[in-house]
Amino acid sequence: MTPEASTTPSAQPARVDWVALLLPWWPLMAGLIVLYVPTLIDLFRGPWSQEGQMHGPVVLGIALWLMYRNWGTMEQASLGRAPSAWGWPIAVFALLLYAVGRSQGVGVFEVGSSVWLLMALLLLMRGTAALRAQWFCLFFMLFMIPLPSSVVDLVTLPMKMAVSYVAEHVLYWAGYPIARTGVILQIGQYMLLVADACAGLHTLLTLEALGLLYLNVVRRDSTFRNVSLALLIVPISFTANVIRVMVLTLITYHMGDEAGQGFLHGFAGMVLFMSALLLIIGFDTALQSFEAWRKK
Repeated sequence: MTPEASTTPSAQPARVDWVALLLPWWPLMAGLIVLYVPTLIDLFRGPWSQEGQMHGPVVLGIALWLMYRNWGTMEQASLGRAPSAWGWPIAVFALLLYAVGRSQGVGVFEVGSSVWLLMALLLLMRGTAALRAQWFCLFFMLFMIPLPSSVVDLVTLPMKMAVSYVAEHVLYWAGYPIARTGVILQIGQYMLLVADACAGLHTLLTLEALGLLYLNVVRRDSTFRNVSLALLIVPISFTANVIRVMVLTLITYHMGDEAGQGFLHGFAGMVLFMSALLLIIGFDTALQSFEAWRKK
């Protein structure tokens, strides 16, 4: 006699009810949309339409995705925790920052106020545990803030000089007829100006954001690897900028000025990010091997 098959249904993983989970937040989201839609319109018409700051909307989209991804973890971490009254002074500060930035046309204040306001709302709704769960999303949003042109110009010129210097010496060592005057490279019959978009502060910040995103997504358990890779992001970004300038220079030298300024100029931009990502992954692998060797 064979036993009857059990009719008890197998346990299914609990599904997250996102509608119920986000219901208390809908009025706040609506308020944020009303407050910052004009700001977003100005950004898309202004700074984010420029080549050097086109990373802004990408950073915003990734930050919102990271916040969504961490939402369940945030709710669990803040379960049973009391809201924090520190959210009120931060909210007042954020709204004052927004008012000054919006009325006076100071983008760093206007856009930066969104980070402070989100921080305040998390504290008021779910407490400090929620802020700890979402800290990287808020930090990542800092990379979308348009910086004052005076700050950008102050930092960009030394960076362009350094990138031009290294690119010139590497190509000269490789046997190319190249010379440099300031940030102008002359190779053969062509003269190329190293522009801000090729080796400026915005490019460095974009690559910094890429490196930090990699660290957050990969989530290594080793503190040594995380700290080492975070410190290496700056030289990696510089190296990627040098590679981009060298690629553009070689395209112009071998294929002409039209190729260097046309479609292949955009291709060099892809080379920038691909080389940065490959360098990050390469150094991460090297650090993993070094850590494994130390444990032997």
